[in-house]
Parts: sequence; C-alpha cells; structure tokens
Amino acid sequence: QVHLVESGGGLVQAGGSLRLSCAGSGIIFSTNRMGWYRQAPGKQRELVAIITSGGLRNYGDSAKGRFTISRNNANNTVYLQMNNLKPEDTAVYYCNCYGEYPPHYDYWGQGTQVTVSS
Repeated sequence: QVHLVESGGGLVQAGGSLRLSCAGSGIIFSTNRMGWYRQAPGKQRELVAIITSGGLRNYGDSAKGRFTISRNNANNTVYLQMNNLKPEDTAVYYCNCYGEYPPHYDYWGQGTQVTVSS
C-alpha cells in the first residue's frame, strides 16, 4: 500500500515562506519522478514543480524563481520550499509520485492547504 502524506501547509502573509514536505511509504521515491501540483478553488490542478529520479527539475511558470523542489532519498521525502508567497499561491498542494518506467503508476497525497493573505 502506497501512502503519500503532505505536511507544512498553513496560513502565511504575502511575502512569507513555507516549506512543504511529502513523506512516502510503500514506494521508493529515489526511483520515481516526484512532484508538487496545486489546485485553487474553481481552477484546474496545475504543475508546481517536479524532480526526476535523476535529479532534473522542472517548474511551472508561477513557481519559477520563488519555489524550489528537493528530495531526500534517505528518508523518502520530497520538499517544496516556497518563498515570496503571493495571494494567488493560495491552493491545495498535492504531492505526486509518478513511475518513470512501465507501469507508469501515479500516486497522489491527500493535499495540504496553503493560504496566503494579502
């Protein structure tokens, strides 16, 4: 059974920072692509950041220059450091584990709420 558990969300003022964590069990993060996505009310889920098993990173336009994704393979955790937060960053943030090789399994966490006040 695979479980992804996000933590670190909360309420922060604009300009502040948060660090999200995603801890996994039942799967090895180091051999998979890990990612963060977010969904704001009334909007589609969108990419925030991904990191491949080889360490390559890709960011959504809204995250570039402000957010950093990293992983700690030793403790099967992936992080999202978010700086200079804006009210438009308010959303539920989801952790994702995607299998880079067949079968391309696709696991999601339950999400953590991030609210940025102006």
